[in-house]
Amino acid sequence: MKNRGKALIELKGTKYLAALQWQQVHAWRLSQHGLSPRFSSQDFVQAVTRTAGIQAQVMSAAELALCTRVEGLSPRDVQSALFQDHTLVRTWAMRGTLHLLPASELPLYVAARDWQHSASWSNYFATFDLSRAQQEALLLAIPYVLEQGPLTRLQLAEAVAQHTGAARARDLILSESWGSPLKPSAYRGELCFGPGQGKTATFMNPRTWIGQWQPIEPQLALQEIARRYLWAYGPATAEDFAFWWGIGKTQARKLFQSLAAELAEVEVAGWRAFVLRATLPLMQSIEPAEQIHLLPLFDAYTLGVPRGCEALLAQAHKRKVFNLQGWTFAVILVNGSIQGIWSSTSRRAHTVVKVSLFSPATASIRQGIEIEAERLSLLLGKEIVLEYA
Repeated sequence: MKNRGKALIELKGTKYLAALQWQQVHAWRLSQHGLSPRFSSQDFVQAVTRTAGIQAQVMSAAELALCTRVEGLSPRDVQSALFQDHTLVRTWAMRGTLHLLPASELPLYVAARDWQHSASWSNYFATFDLSRAQQEALLLAIPYVLEQGPLTRLQLAEAVAQHTGAARARDLILSESWGSPLKPSAYRGELCFGPGQGKTATFMNPRTWIGQWQPIEPQLALQEIARRYLWAYGPATAEDFAFWWGIGKTQARKLFQSLAAELAEVEVAGWRAFVLRATLPLMQSIEPAEQIHLLPLFDAYTLGVPRGCEALLAQAHKRKVFNLQGWTFAVILVNGSIQGIWSSTSRRAHTVVKVSLFSPATASIRQGIEIEAERLSLLLGKEIVLEYA
């Protein structure tokens, strides 16, 4: 494995290089993600907090990601947390992608994103001939009209156009199905997803149930996000964090430099990265995990851990997990290492789960997959039929 040491920054305060084994790293990450051991149903919001968000581009995958981490949790419980208890919120966050976040921590993510530092949004709005005054009117109108309750995109567009008197605002909101025109409002903490109307998505103002919050200084918020990333995904480099959060490498290096007193540099079989100093003794003493996991599409574990580590995912199989179109496949974890992919096809009476391992399966791996399939069967309410590629 190539050493990425050249990409590391020299941090003042990291005075020694500690050694870790990959089995310790895998066991630490599994424990932080609620995969070994799993979280209890009473603490299921911790599954979102500890992973620093669950990607929710595909909502069914997000529900499965949570159910994989929490004993006794069902997809219906996730929907209740979003739209009845309001303990979770689904909104655009890191990398401009949809995530489930703890509602109580939305102010932290809003501050860390600090959307106003991106001049590109003003340029984006300008392409629809919206003046600066009209842009500001649009951003003020969206949370105002959402106070009346959940609105579909069309309803939101028409309400904003009527409120602002700018027909172009309607055209802007309806211009892209991916939601780009709505992201600035989400980054301001003034828009999130509401309960669906059939197959049609709705939007809400999360402040209507979170209430007013104390603003957080953006740099302090981003430092806290970096700490949480290292808790869940470390060891990692500044470049790994930059990719995960969606910022420039230079900014990420400066961020890690600002946390130098809290970081320790470690070496894992020749690969060098950083951990939070407070977690190092825990990493060094943790017992290795011997467990198989079936993780869903776009799982936080798969997306967040450094991708250049051969011990996590052999580079020969990288494109089987991350394709060039931005898709992240469901993976098979063997003791914390990605050793295969899986997919499912729903039939009337059962679900076929096709397993494709990167190397021949041992008896213990097959047994572990069967145990996971039984758990999946309970979640889906259908018999699981395993097929090995």
